Amino acid sequence: MDSKKVYLVQADTTVGFSSDNDEKLSNIKQRPITQKMLQTVDSFATLSKYTRVPKTDRKRVRRAKRTTFIYPNQKSFRVIQRDDRFYDFIKKFGTLYSTSANLTGNHFDEKFALKHSDIIVLDKEGFSEKISSSIYKLGKRKLKKIR
Repeated sequence: MDSKKVYLVQADTTVGFSSDNDEKLSNIKQRPITQKMLQTVDSFATLSKYTRVPKTDRKRVRRAKRTTFIYPNQKSFRVIQRDDRFYDFIKKFGTLYSTSANLTGNHFDEKFALKHSDIIVLDKEGFSEKISSSIYKLGKRKLKKIR
């Protein structure tokens, strides 16, 4: 599999673009390259390679579903649950940058998504726009809800 490609896939939350190249995704979405992009990971073991989960937040992170956390190192990750249909896709890579398949601030547009993806990953259930993940910032003393 070529991880430099942009995949259009039904993620655990909504229809999204996934790629190993965050700059390519930023260009597609027409947003600043300096803006951080979340990464989806297939397990907590993979997560531990990229960041350290604060001891006070370990239970919260483990039990969370469809939730993105911004860690003290300013990187954001969402661990995909094994019972989710997106898991079969993400486990082939371990980690990928992920974002919704639309222009920043707009709703899902299938024509736009198909035009800007290199590979379309479609299963029998098709694509459906769903609610985005919740986002929390883990601080040294408090938890801050971003979305």
